[in-house]
Amino acid sequence: MFSKILIANRGEIACRVIRTAKAMGIDTVAVYSEADADALHVAMADEAIAIGPAPAAESYLVSERILDAVGRSGAEAVHPGYGFLSENPAFARDLGDMGVTFIGPPVGAIEAMGDKIASKKLAAAAGVNAVPGHLEVLSDADHAARVAKDLGYPVMLKASAGGGGKGMRVAYNEAEAREGFISAANEANSSFADDRIFAEKFIEQPRHIEIQVLADGHGNCIHLGERECSIQRRHQKVMEEAPSPFLDDATRRAMGAQAVALARAVDYRSAGTVEFIVDKERNFFFLEMNTRLQVEHPVTEMVYGVDLVEQMIRIAAGEAMTLRQDDVQADGWAIECRLYAEDPRRNFMPSTGRLVRCQPPLQDDTVRIDTGVAEGSEITMFYDPMIAKLITKGPDRASAIHAMAGALDGYYVRGISHNMNFLSALINHPRFADGHLSTAF
Repeated sequence: MFSKILIANRGEIACRVIRTAKAMGIDTVAVYSEADADALHVAMADEAIAIGPAPAAESYLVSERILDAVGRSGAEAVHPGYGFLSENPAFARDLGDMGVTFIGPPVGAIEAMGDKIASKKLAAAAGVNAVPGHLEVLSDADHAARVAKDLGYPVMLKASAGGGGKGMRVAYNEAEAREGFISAANEANSSFADDRIFAEKFIEQPRHIEIQVLADGHGNCIHLGERECSIQRRHQKVMEEAPSPFLDDATRRAMGAQAVALARAVDYRSAGTVEFIVDKERNFFFLEMNTRLQVEHPVTEMVYGVDLVEQMIRIAAGEAMTLRQDDVQADGWAIECRLYAEDPRRNFMPSTGRLVRCQPPLQDDTVRIDTGVAEGSEITMFYDPMIAKLITKGPDRASAIHAMAGALDGYYVRGISHNMNFLSALINHPRFADGHLSTAF
């Protein structure tokens, strides 16, 4: 087992990884920008190394600065968290060249799943259900219009290198297909420096349901059920739960089997997530595979009693998983809300400033809080404005909803705008209670 790991991230996910590492007796190294000198993850780690100015493009996203910190600290392994360099194959490869372990999947799996066109072709070859589409790069707006007409409207125009809802446009007619191609390509180029666009049939009122997989280097590959992530805003997840109130056992088994098949096809090792869209008839189609830990991983941990970060570390260290598919049993229901410093009344504009007061509800077996800030912390303009992830658990869905409503009411934040009332409105919405969800909610 490793004696020291570096966390190439910040905020709540850095704190999350540090907690597990400490529980395993592993020393931790934090990295921080000038804006994060007094951040919670820096205080929690055993040591911390400065990596540059506040903008992420000059610090957390500069692999050379992270690699230098790894060398200076003597860390034996690096956990990338999510975002930043977590799905950067060159970074993982450079760590390997240094003799340092990347706590994540092999470079080949990152590369294969990082390109949406390539990943969909690979998934189809592995027998995974795919959305009908044209899996070749569209050359221009005229080409997009011809392909869209052949597929039949509505269609989704998507960036091959996309993520986080960027580079996606829905077209219901020829004019929208042409306009959507241009705007999607421009957004993809500015966000990912890659303007390749492809088209697929748009599934109307879909549910976004994903399968958590775990695989080691000894031939073991399992799934830990599903997470429902259909409550979204601008294709960004807002609220997640495990299990899904929509799936039946047969669909759950089929989705799990296909997720495992895809993981095996790319020789996956580590925790990963296979995302699907599911229509109203429970037909499911492969969306993408995220080769990292997901933001919403706590709901799976709460329901299945598995520390996914610990599993990632042990797998990276070469250990074989002791957990087998037959051992995986769901216990209760969990829901996660993402508490953000943003103002829903001003089109969700991010809010910056000091957390003058921040009093979370008490944590116990039914309430968990993952955060990277505390009272007095500064929410800056440089990073994602997440305050915390609030997770509740109950023996059933109604109990988990009730616990979440109470936890939101008991969370006191002052000094910045936040989306607490918006989340409360969602959790108390009759349609949410009934489980009548879709990404169009």
